[in-house]
Amino acid sequence: MRGTTLEVLTEEECYALLRENVATVGRVGVSVGAVPEILPVNFAMIDGTIIFRTGQGSKLHAATRDAVLAFEVDDSDASSGWSVLVVGRSAEVTDDLEVASTLAVIPDGWVPGEHEHVVRITPSRVTGRRIHRRE
Repeated sequence: MRGTTLEVLTEEECYALLRENVATVGRVGVSVGAVPEILPVNFAMIDGTIIFRTGQGSKLHAATRDAVLAFEVDDSDASSGWSVLVVGRSAEVTDDLEVASTLAVIPDGWVPGEHEHVVRITPSRVTGRRIHRRE
C-alpha cells in the first residue's frame, strides 16, 4: 500500500508497549486437541511476564500442561497501529498470596463468569511491528 511503512519493533519497544497497558485485552493462542484456538483475555504485565485470569476451560487446561502459548496484543487507529506477539511457557499461579495480588491488578473480565484462576506466560520470544500510514 502506497504511503504505508512497516517498522519492526525491538524487544525493548515491545516490552514498553506491554507495560503501558494501553490495550487491556489480548488474545491467547492455545492448542486444544491439536486444533488451534485464539481466545480473548484481560491481562497485565508483571515482572516481565504476561499474567491473565481465566475460569475453567481450554485456556486453563492448556496452561496447566506446561504448554507453549502465543499471546498477542495490538492497538490501532486510522493512521497507525502496532502489534506485539509473545511466545512462551505457561503455568498456573497457585500461591494464594500471589493469586490475590495478581487478581487486584488485572482488569475485570468482560466475559461473564468466574475467572478465579491466574496463568503466567514466561516469554521466550517477543516480537512486534508498527504500521504508519501517511496521507
